[in-house]
Amino acid sequence: MHHVIPSLVAALTAVGIMIIGCFYIGSPERISGSFGLRPPAPDADTRAWLRLKGIRDFACGLAVLVLMLVADSRSVGIVMLAFSFIPFGDMSNILASGGKKATAFSVHGVTCAVMIAAGLLLIRAI
Repeated sequence: MHHVIPSLVAALTAVGIMIIGCFYIGSPERISGSFGLRPPAPDADTRAWLRLKGIRDFACGLAVLVLMLVADSRSVGIVMLAFSFIPFGDMSNILASGGKKATAFSVHGVTCAVMIAAGLLLIRAI
């Protein structure tokens, strides 16, 4: 029972990133501005790279959900900790590239912190 909330947070984070991934796959030019960098030119090459980001996001969310079905909470927590490097890297990239600091911290930084907290709680939940 003590791992219900962190499991719910992990599941919601996974579903959320899968939804964001779907937007990047289906309509990258519409969502790219929400990332924190200036929206790129809407050419075919840029859309292809943004779709790769969407595939990454979708696959990471799916991996967490699959693990939640087949593995123990400690394993899910370890993967959440490992995947927390993605939003940390996104935040760092935005900051290093002169992007929107508010978005870097409020979207990517908070996501990273939530993933770390959920991961640590799931690891302790055994």
